[in-house]
Amino acid sequence: MNQAHSSGTEQAWAALGGDPALLAHIEPPARGGPGGLLPARLPVMELARSAVAVCSLAAAELAARRTARPVPRVRIDDGAVATAFTSERHLRIDGRAATTFAPLSRFWRTADGWVRTHANYPHHRARLLATLGLPADAPDDTAVETAAASFAGRRSDEIERTVYAAGGLAVAARTPGEWAADPRGAALAGTPLVGRDRVDDAPVRRTAALAGEPLLPAAGLRVLDLTRVIAGPVATRTLALLGADVLRVDAPQLPESPDAHCDTGFGKRSVDLDLGGRSGAAAFDGLLAGADVVVIGYRPGSVERFGLTPQALAARRPGLVIGRLSAWGHGPWARQRGFDSLVQVATGIASAEAAGPGGPPGALPAQALDHGTGYLLAAAVLRALTEQHDEGGSRLVTLSLARTAGWLLDELPARREPDTDASYDPEKWLTETDGPLGRLRHAVPPVAFDGSPADWSRPPGPLGADAAAWLTA
Repeated sequence: MNQAHSSGTEQAWAALGGDPALLAHIEPPARGGPGGLLPARLPVMELARSAVAVCSLAAAELAARRTARPVPRVRIDDGAVATAFTSERHLRIDGRAATTFAPLSRFWRTADGWVRTHANYPHHRARLLATLGLPADAPDDTAVETAAASFAGRRSDEIERTVYAAGGLAVAARTPGEWAADPRGAALAGTPLVGRDRVDDAPVRRTAALAGEPLLPAAGLRVLDLTRVIAGPVATRTLALLGADVLRVDAPQLPESPDAHCDTGFGKRSVDLDLGGRSGAAAFDGLLAGADVVVIGYRPGSVERFGLTPQALAARRPGLVIGRLSAWGHGPWARQRGFDSLVQVATGIASAEAAGPGGPPGALPAQALDHGTGYLLAAAVLRALTEQHDEGGSRLVTLSLARTAGWLLDELPARREPDTDASYDPEKWLTETDGPLGRLRHAVPPVAFDGSPADWSRPPGPLGADAAAWLTA
């Protein structure tokens, strides 16, 4: 298949190792749908539609394999896709809008260009303020004024180095060409959109067939969710939608944003475990012994110090499917912290989306790298489960926000013309659910095929409030 002439869905399905004949099961979006969906200079809607389409198809394929039935028809609703990709903006918690970006998470003018910082989490904010000589409890207005004055007289790359060295997050704005020439960008050249590896030759381990059951492809499967923020939690939220028992594991000393969890915690349970302590490690060992999937969204090196390498996990639980997600992928920044907004800036996406020369860099109309990589990760896990069902072997799938950025910049079909129709109204794809965290208005799931669920089986509950045990023995 000539990538230059293939659709994003075809590209993504090929990256997942899927049978191209199955693409015929995807129904194209209905004509006459809303306009103004994820408007951008780059083909963001193509990325979103493609990621959700292959995730839906991978789910349908696994459902067919486990039920010995034909592959169900896959349906793509562009309005549902666009709404899901901006789900955190539509979220309401008892009527209150969720907090998204903090005051110090923004662009700053520098002596030679622009830099973007990320300080949504308290520890990242404190480290950024330390580089400015401010205490962690400095008021936001003082911090913003000090940062603006300091950064205006410094070079972007110097700010980037200084803040990262202190454990904070700041990234200099680059053009796509500058990123491609940078060792960090060059390291990703030629790497697959989805890394797919067989870790060992473990025998086939099949969960019970689903004859007579609804087509929930992940029913009976157990997923350990070691992810944070958006991309990884979107992937595991999708697996929960599809019937998996998903148990999120957090470190008690590293709390997640409650608002982020309200958006991505649907269908899951949650437990706090200190993997560095004896009781936490023992509890994790017990969970791993019954797991089918482990999804890891921490930067490389973070969980390996607890002995949780893919090889070690597979040795302890043969036949395991492991999903790995990072911000930067391979190369010099592989172990660096990163978020969608920062990857947009580093890779040149923000430059491509700028309103004009001399002005500040732009931004995508959604955290599209996060959401897109999340659905691709869920698709990769589902396809790995299908392969494990057929052939055995422990499987490892790896993705990164930076590699997804390269897909958006260089590989997806370019937009032919701007979409100026603003008829899109998200209300059709929003619903409300009551639960332990309040009344939540949220986006409906975009993953859809014949027999798929219309919503999650449970609303999110308080972080860390569940037992370290699977629902069924």
